Amino acid sequence: MARTTASGAQRVAAALRDRIEDGELPPGTRLSEEALGRELGVSRNTLREAFRLLVHENLVVHLLNRGVFVRVLEPADVADIYRMRTALETAGVRAAPGAPPAALTALTAAVAEAERAAAEGDWRRVGSADLRFHRALAAFTGSARVGTAMDRLLAELRLAFHEMPSPRRFHEPFVARNHAIARLLTDGAYERAEAELTTYLDDALAIVLDAMGETDR
Repeated sequence: MARTTASGAQRVAAALRDRIEDGELPPGTRLSEEALGRELGVSRNTLREAFRLLVHENLVVHLLNRGVFVRVLEPADVADIYRMRTALETAGVRAAPGAPPAALTALTAAVAEAERAAAEGDWRRVGSADLRFHRALAAFTGSARVGTAMDRLLAELRLAFHEMPSPRRFHEPFVARNHAIARLLTDGAYERAEAELTTYLDDALAIVLDAMGETDR
């Protein structure tokens, strides 16, 4: 029974995680045990275990006597996420010379997908392809733990992206910059790629923090 509850909680957590990342459950949304249990056809115990998993992933928070809410990121949270991203992604770039060809293929495929989506004006898809690009950079390390850490960081980052007033204005400049970094890596210009990536992440952080400030005003 415990194993069944655990596997059910993981499935429920995955479903809620997808809704959070897609913006169906935006930051600040209260997650009703009664409504979600009825909708998903699961017990309160299963749902509470799913909430516990999402709390561990920093996607939801439990507020005493109030309930469970989709987390609202503070600027300090976003800055910390970007510090971690910079550490993991630049480690990936430094490991790129020894990475298998499939790793570079995944990176260039993410770039191509973002360019197709941009041409079609599908900026949500551009954002998803951008996250795959950054996952692929970290994957050059060959570390499963780094991959898991990146997945958690990027899921958290989706919460901050909901603050962006215009997905196109945010994502469009980085489509070409992703292409440029992929080209540098393909050409073996690893130091230049790392320098470009560091500047890129600094710029992205500044844009997100500025948008969060605008939201607060």
